[in-house]
Amino acid sequence: MPLEIRTIRLLLRRWREADLAPFAAMGEDAEVMRYFPTLLTLVESDALAARADRLFDTHGYGLWALEKRSTGDFIGFTGLAPLPAFIPGPGGIEVGWRLARSVWGQGYATEAARAALDFAFGRLELEQVHAITAVINEPSRAVMERLGMTATAEFQHPKIPVGSPLRVHIRYSISRAAAAQASAAADLTR
Repeated sequence: MPLEIRTIRLLLRRWREADLAPFAAMGEDAEVMRYFPTLLTLVESDALAARADRLFDTHGYGLWALEKRSTGDFIGFTGLAPLPAFIPGPGGIEVGWRLARSVWGQGYATEAARAALDFAFGRLELEQVHAITAVINEPSRAVMERLGMTATAEFQHPKIPVGSPLRVHIRYSISRAAAAQASAAADLTR
């Protein structure tokens, strides 16, 4: 299913073969992977990209590859995925992102995640969307808060070793009504 979303600066689209090399470079970048347990091998990176794209075929939504419209460059991913079953709480759908270090601090994560939330609440008619991250991941938490998400629960990530500073995670959530208010407020500041 061809499914693209355009924002002012970004194209959210299905993955392409040409995305694999720059995505693998992101997975080998210690700063990009700072809040993840390990760097990704080439095989792991390619498998993650394939799983991200397959979500569209199985669920009708997924993790879109992000492309800068002005250059056509692949800069990461943003999108929607079912929360893993091992995450404590009610389950549901999460919004997530990972961007290349070269584009950090330019508002791309917030812009793309807002488009993903618009899709979730508009096209999919969801009532709530979640996001999770390590408690120490302040950059992602800041994006969640800019989106209007609210911290709802801390938990011990069961797949991260005890004693790791990444083990304590936090869940953020946003309702359809809160997302509409946050989007309207963001439009007023543009």
